[in-house]
Amino acid sequence: MMEDKKKLYTLLVYSENVAGILNQITAVFTRRQVNIESLNVSASSIPGVHKYTITAWSDEDQINKITRQIEKKIDVVKANYFTDDQLFIRETGLYKLSTDQVMQNPEISRTIRRFEASITEVNPTYVIVMKYGVTEDIISLYRALDEFGCVLQYTRSGRIAVTRGTQEQVSDFLAEREKNG
Repeated sequence: MMEDKKKLYTLLVYSENVAGILNQITAVFTRRQVNIESLNVSASSIPGVHKYTITAWSDEDQINKITRQIEKKIDVVKANYFTDDQLFIRETGLYKLSTDQVMQNPEISRTIRRFEASITEVNPTYVIVMKYGVTEDIISLYRALDEFGCVLQYTRSGRIAVTRGTQEQVSDFLAEREKNG
């Protein structure tokens, strides 16, 4: 079955800082009916170049086609896809918990410590807990806290990732382009 072959891929896309490029990139996913799981956009280590970190469940053939289509966009400098073992990945989770329930049940605080999360704010109404880490750990903490019925709100950031190499892969591409250009 096709579902069995789907894996979570992370695309790292580098582009010039041009208005409208995000819409062009997401349209490639839409046309192929692939849902984007997370999206993070920021400046890269290269001046004038932005980095898009996009995660999506797909099979390798389809993610390869999506990557090639994105790379054809005029303002895209470079696009690559990766599996989790090829990247160093982090996310942040924020959990708003009921102060009353946290105070009444010491097991909630023990759970927060066990997951190495931190309490960043406490007031009479709510407690804010923050967790940095990999997606699975952030979701696991949510599930554990949710079992206590104390979660008022929960959100995760988009994934941020760097390759396990010494520099961004786009650096070599830009150096070659400048040499030939």
